[in-house]
Amino acid sequence: MSATTFMQAKVGGLPKPFWALWGGTLVNRLGTVVSPFIGVYLTQGRGMSVAAAGLVMGVYGAGALLSQLVAGVLTDRIGRRATLTGGMLATAATMIALGYSTTLPALLTAMFLLGLVIDAYRPASNAMVADLISPHDRPRAYGLLFWAINLGYAVGMTAGGRLAEMGFTWLFWINAATSLVFAVLVWRAVPETRPESTARGTGFAIVLKDRLMVVFTLVVLGNALVYMQTVTMLPVAMTEAGLTTGQFGLAMALNGVLIVVVQPLVSDLIARLDWARTMALGIAVMSIGFGLTAFVTSTMGLALTIVVWTAGEIATAGIAGTVVAALAPAHLRGSYSGLFGFAWALAAVLAPLFGGALLEISPMALWFTVAGVGLVSAAALLTLGPAIRERAALNEF
Repeated sequence: MSATTFMQAKVGGLPKPFWALWGGTLVNRLGTVVSPFIGVYLTQGRGMSVAAAGLVMGVYGAGALLSQLVAGVLTDRIGRRATLTGGMLATAATMIALGYSTTLPALLTAMFLLGLVIDAYRPASNAMVADLISPHDRPRAYGLLFWAINLGYAVGMTAGGRLAEMGFTWLFWINAATSLVFAVLVWRAVPETRPESTARGTGFAIVLKDRLMVVFTLVVLGNALVYMQTVTMLPVAMTEAGLTTGQFGLAMALNGVLIVVVQPLVSDLIARLDWARTMALGIAVMSIGFGLTAFVTSTMGLALTIVVWTAGEIATAGIAGTVVAALAPAHLRGSYSGLFGFAWALAAVLAPLFGGALLEISPMALWFTVAGVGLVSAAALLTLGPAIRERAALNEF
């Protein structure tokens, strides 16, 4: 296979507006330097106690829970481009306001608004991809967006740590600037893609009547509860197992490296496979990887489990968004994507709660339960497979 043919298989055939959306996503994630360090900013930059910082971050979580639902409805009612652009402009303004907030009421307000707007672009972005890309190419397109998010976030994490040493104000201005770039790029280079529809009504009252989508969302919630342990209980459990933070960070870097290197190489292959079976397999592999974490006592052991669950993560990368797009009527793609995003936001709240309680019992209690939740979700998805295939066939016409 020639280099040209190889590249065509990986990234060819996708329209220019998609690449503008992809580029904006990458720039935005490159500038995501505030969120990973917000706890440090509150305690060191603003001199808050850990308890007070926890309260402020809890308010951020409340905003995030509402974010996907609100943005999903707006995506269908006022349009994809307007919702994405408005969300990014609001994010830029809120970043600056948060950076200069000094009182507790101001910090609480800014953090709630930031949780509400920072990821409001996601339902609009997911709906745009579904509008722009044929069903056959959607797994590849969603996978490329996943790759851009991971690459940008990895670089942003590294840069954010350095910038924080120079002064926290830099973080807010850079994050605001990249949000603004994303907004301008989409507004100028991506046309409004919302389809005209004679169907009546938008919103979650309609989406929640779709039993298939509701059950699929529960599957996504199970998957998200498993994955969110990477940023909640996994660091705690590994330090309790005797690893230093440096050893943990080194092992976790493997996750980002594998995604950046491997995921683009397999995206076109994954796109040709059955969606439900592939996603179920990915969730199962991910769950087994986390289950094996119960036996980790060294950096090498952790690295091996990370290879396993990262393989599962790569397998599911572009599939979930593809399934949501296949289940949704065209005029409700934003609302369906919003419900999908809500499952992840809810998992971010629930994962540390149940994970912390289980870890207090024992590492095995935590990791075997996490594995069980994931395997049940994978089995449920296999059961849904025929219904997903039937709906996808109907919505293609």
